[in-house]
Amino acid sequence: MVTVNEREYDAIVVGGGPSGSTVGALLAEKGRNVLIIEKSRFPRYHVGESLMPFCYFTFDRLGVVEELNERAYTQKHSVQFVTSDGVMSAPFYFFQHLDHPAATTWQVKRSEFDELLLNNARKKGAEVLEETQVVDFLYESDKVVGVIAEDAAGERSEYRASITVDASGRDCAFQSKRRWRKRDPKLNKIAIWTYFKGAKRDPDLDEGATTVAYLEDRGWFWNIPMQDDIVSSGIVAERDYLYKDTRDPEAIFKREIENNTWIKEHLSCGQQFGQYWVTGEYSYRSEHCADDGIVLVGDAFAFLDPVFSSGVFLALKSGEMAADAIDSALDAGDVSASRFATYGEDLCQAIEVMRSLVYAFYDNEFSFGKLIRNHPDLRGILTDCLIGDLVNKDYGPLMKAIGEITELPEPLAHGRVAAPSQA
Repeated sequence: MVTVNEREYDAIVVGGGPSGSTVGALLAEKGRNVLIIEKSRFPRYHVGESLMPFCYFTFDRLGVVEELNERAYTQKHSVQFVTSDGVMSAPFYFFQHLDHPAATTWQVKRSEFDELLLNNARKKGAEVLEETQVVDFLYESDKVVGVIAEDAAGERSEYRASITVDASGRDCAFQSKRRWRKRDPKLNKIAIWTYFKGAKRDPDLDEGATTVAYLEDRGWFWNIPMQDDIVSSGIVAERDYLYKDTRDPEAIFKREIENNTWIKEHLSCGQQFGQYWVTGEYSYRSEHCADDGIVLVGDAFAFLDPVFSSGVFLALKSGEMAADAIDSALDAGDVSASRFATYGEDLCQAIEVMRSLVYAFYDNEFSFGKLIRNHPDLRGILTDCLIGDLVNKDYGPLMKAIGEITELPEPLAHGRVAAPSQA
């Protein structure tokens, strides 16, 4: 039996992570009746602790910068790259390029960070249902008009809204229903990660740097220093390589530590704790970003290999962009897919810039050092990319210079709105 909820919402948001909380908060702030339906009870664990500097501008709009500063998260001033034999590039210090408070960002504990954002949506007037799983979508003709959700007791209810937002993260609720997920043709990596207490940290400004440590011809490690003397450490590489000897994640992780001098030195004095986590299918994009009555945001739309820590930024930015497009669509009384064409185009263009950089990263012929030696005048625009200044910016000169060293991928054709004949 399904109970019909009598309240009609302006927007239902499926998922209360960073993208869903952002959409919910901004729409509620505009006076919209918003319901956020989240399957978990916050706080809950999530990986992805390193933020890009341009997250700041969405935080500022959400009104959470002061609270983030009060949390005493590890400050991140730069990103640095280290070869397998321990040679470090000159760090990309954000403040050398960006004279703004955004030049200092954070390494966050995602359970607390995500809860902060969800609570902010509540404060702005969004209704939140936790421990409630969306199991299906409601339609009138071919238009999405709401969801069917199941609570912790197994009771199912219908919730209706003028528009629905899929912010369900890697669950990709709507993608899965429509079979819209398209994996990236080359970026099919897996990740294994865990946490250390008391690992070595670099001195002074570099103490909070995100470090990308290469495994020659194979993949890379991330090293993210967090508060409470904790480091998040993970490896990303091809499945066949990581599983060549064993499928035991602990054994694989310990084996790979030996293959990077810097990682070995920094983790050897630390104490690993907790489990080893594994995830795959790291890069994908939905065939479409919207259909009549529904918009996809964050990981529910696309996820890109995490080498440049773009995940949270793209979640926040897509949530912000979608909220503005939704508010305009509601004002016009038209929530058809075509209303979100600009949203999809702008978001795909931003993702393509970062995707090209990721492809270059995995080419052994490419290095940032080589790029800057060839084109020292492009260091600034490269830093723009690394800090997340991705939307509506011309990266043509940078892409051309990278293309002199490595072959760049063709932009993906999918990710835009669904035409009626494609739905």
